[in-house]
Amino acid sequence: METNSSFPMNVTTGTQAVPAGYIVLDVFSYLILVVTFVLGVLGNGLVIWVAGFRMTRTVTTICYLNLALADFSFTSTLPFLTVTRAMGGHWPFGWFMCKFIFTIVDINLFGSVFLISLIALDRCICVLHPVWAQNHRTVSLARKVIICPWICAFLLTLPVIIRVTTMTNIHGTGKTACTFDFSPWTKDPKERLEIAITMLIVRGIIRFIIGFSTPMSIVAICYGLIATKMHKQGLLKSNRPLRVLSFVVAAFLICWCPYQVVALIATIRVRELLVGLGKDLRVVVDLTGSLAFFNSCLNPMLYVFMGRDFRERLIHSLPASLERALSEESAQTTDTGNSSASRPAEAELQAM
Repeated sequence: METNSSFPMNVTTGTQAVPAGYIVLDVFSYLILVVTFVLGVLGNGLVIWVAGFRMTRTVTTICYLNLALADFSFTSTLPFLTVTRAMGGHWPFGWFMCKFIFTIVDINLFGSVFLISLIALDRCICVLHPVWAQNHRTVSLARKVIICPWICAFLLTLPVIIRVTTMTNIHGTGKTACTFDFSPWTKDPKERLEIAITMLIVRGIIRFIIGFSTPMSIVAICYGLIATKMHKQGLLKSNRPLRVLSFVVAAFLICWCPYQVVALIATIRVRELLVGLGKDLRVVVDLTGSLAFFNSCLNPMLYVFMGRDFRERLIHSLPASLERALSEESAQTTDTGNSSASRPAEAELQAM
């Protein structure tokens, strides 16, 4: 979808014959959005309820709670984005909702990606430096560190907060679009186009590097180090822990990599998109964007349900299962805990 790409939401101009293949892809992307909304709201809502209201605060529950809040907030906006897309880019919800919805979208999409990186770093530290983690990995420290991903997400969302607004009669269609206005001081179409192209290219490159490449590199490196230590120390009595790690990295890559590559191509071809061309690229952006958003409903399953005793959790009550899954292993780290005994790396991994 255009929401998180390097070009603004565009209003469809005129009536054009649409190839059957485009229609199939479009319907499929809508289906993904519906599934993401339903599973994302229910799954992340359940994690918020258990981690936020039924459990004591630990480092693990703080991470899971923030990740669930980010994914829940984002998936809650999907009905607005879907309606707008179905109406050909027309935004019927007004100026305030325009800024509010797309600010929520960007902050929580970035927040989710950065939080996944933070969880990877936390697990890596626990496995590579268990003694240090046991003595210093406290709840108070976690509450301070967890603010960093949200600050980074807020900074990357500033262009949306400042420059996204409603614009009426886009391309003479009479429709209202929720889009970027980078040059409100001028009405000259050529000047506005050149400024928009420059700003969107810079924004797209920054988002690709900071919003995807860097977090993905952190995740891959951390889980690579974890797998290496597990192998060297013979912790892999079964291949289940490594399989869980592989699913986490693979899901992140499969969901986000296609969209980010397409968004980067869209950044390069932003001039075509701004003047209403590049229909094929817009269809691909919509499809890969829907796939990227699907990661928001996968996170509860990947980070909670794929822990130990998965089959047993399915049999027992779901809230109790989530509570066990989110709980840290014995010898939890608290503000008053100063024990130097290290938690076994295998137990830490299997708690994921």
